[in-house]
Amino acid sequence: MNHPVFTIARYTFIEAIKNRLFVLMVIGLICIFGLTQFIGELAITETQQVQGSLIGLTMRLYAVFIVSLFIITSMVREFNDKTLEVIIALPIPRYFYYSGKLLGFCFLSVIAAVILSLPLLFYSEFPQVLLWNVSLICELFIITVLCLFCLFTLGHITTAFSAVIAFYILSRCITTIQLISSSPILEATTPSQEFINFLIKMIAFVLPELDYFTQTQWLVYNTGSLNDFLIVAAQTIIYTILLSSAALFDLYRKNF
Repeated sequence: MNHPVFTIARYTFIEAIKNRLFVLMVIGLICIFGLTQFIGELAITETQQVQGSLIGLTMRLYAVFIVSLFIITSMVREFNDKTLEVIIALPIPRYFYYSGKLLGFCFLSVIAAVILSLPLLFYSEFPQVLLWNVSLICELFIITVLCLFCLFTLGHITTAFSAVIAFYILSRCITTIQLISSSPILEATTPSQEFINFLIKMIAFVLPELDYFTQTQWLVYNTGSLNDFLIVAAQTIIYTILLSSAALFDLYRKNF
């Protein structure tokens, strides 16, 4: 546990505690739970299913928002305080620093996902909630690596956070965009339409299919299975490796 990677990870997690991030998560959880309870009562039928789907959706968005915002602001603070330059000046490889930050933020993502998944136990069966929780953890892992990559590349809170949110929304909607673009109603023979379809396919090829992650129907209709987990796990491993490689390349080419 005295390895530099674990030391950096430990202090990263301690920073989250000192910034009262988990207190904010609990407050958000209580507010979202109360709001969804109220909205669900307005449903005429399937009240429990409506409440479960609403709380699953809002918890997922809240987890992505709060984790990505903390990672970005924490890293930018280190840039401004010259903490990164001090650590880089030590006789340790740069990938130690990256691995430590990634490990600390991933552990934070696990805790956040577990906390924000607890209310779902009131609405869905435990195996489905467990699958949804593991899927949310994988989703947050991808967001964590993406945040680090955007920070090393862009270096500013506004641009990095905007890039992360744009990436997340596009990854969630790209399948729907593909279905719309291939609709038989559209005139697909024109050069402009063919170019747009080709461009959408290229974008979809490089983006993770986040619409397969943390699906609401798992909670409502108990449709989650082992195959869903394998798809989520495979995409998480692939994009974690790719984004980490890109982030490390950008980290190593910087002069401090």
